[in-house]
Amino acid sequence: MGKYVIKRVLLMFFTLFIIMTVCFMLIRILPRELPTDKVQASAIASRWEALGYNKPLLVQFGIYIKNIFLHWDFGTSWKIAFRQPAWDVLTGRLLPTILVNLYSLILSIPVGIGLGVFAAIKKNKWQDSLISTMIMVFVSVPSYVYAFLVQFIFYFKLGWLPPLVYSLADGGGSWLTWKMFVSMILPVLALSFGEIAGLCRFTRAELTETLTSDYMLLARTKGLTRAQATTRHALRNAMVPILPMIISSFIGILGGSMIIERIFSIPGVGQLYIQSINLLDYDVFMMDCVFYTFVSLLAGIAVDISYGFIDPRIRMGEK
Repeated sequence: MGKYVIKRVLLMFFTLFIIMTVCFMLIRILPRELPTDKVQASAIASRWEALGYNKPLLVQFGIYIKNIFLHWDFGTSWKIAFRQPAWDVLTGRLLPTILVNLYSLILSIPVGIGLGVFAAIKKNKWQDSLISTMIMVFVSVPSYVYAFLVQFIFYFKLGWLPPLVYSLADGGGSWLTWKMFVSMILPVLALSFGEIAGLCRFTRAELTETLTSDYMLLARTKGLTRAQATTRHALRNAMVPILPMIISSFIGILGGSMIIERIFSIPGVGQLYIQSINLLDYDVFMMDCVFYTFVSLLAGIAVDISYGFIDPRIRMGEK
């Protein structure tokens, strides 16, 4: 298991390096424009000269990698936050992204698993048919449609919730206030529907297969009730493939949702990605590319490794 973990981590960093190289080359060949303000143009030009922007691409990439390892410098933002490090611009947007997606997972996980367990117990009955139909609907509809629906229902029709997430000034000066939480309810709901449907479908499929296994019949013959056998044996075995899915979702919250953040004006990582493209802030865009790639690779390796820790019978990498 240890050898497998080391191998996957090394492979992850190698893949990250390849993707970084490709993204860097594509971004650096794009045209760059200096602002009309002479002071800003002079500052930007001197910074570009220091980073070797006038040198060959391989030399520029070497300088970029050296700055990352020696100074943790991923470049500078010239459009979104003038002269601020790209890393600081990114980390400043992480908290709202993490909070919205974390609230969504806290809602989605118990509801999705609970509905999946209920549907598996009521297999082939009207409750199972109703839940399965709802799953197909919720899985098929993209999250931005839910965003417009919850805005229409809870803001335009009922007037219960604000249509957009408050800014720090309007939300009490912190992302952790009750007023700010209330303003996040609509994007949380928009993100939760698809996650609930996915967890419900996966839980139902795994638990339905587990409930029909031989050891469940043995558990019932030993005197356990159906509820006891389901919770003690069936659900524990069904959670082996479900827990890695949850782990992947928790890691994936760092990436956020570009569309949802745009619709609800959430100043998070997803909206930063769109802003860096629209404003041609290339260093921030490169920082976002590296960040999204790392999060995706980390989620994949965490899922693979988690199988061996969740169930000791599974040993990834053994022949």
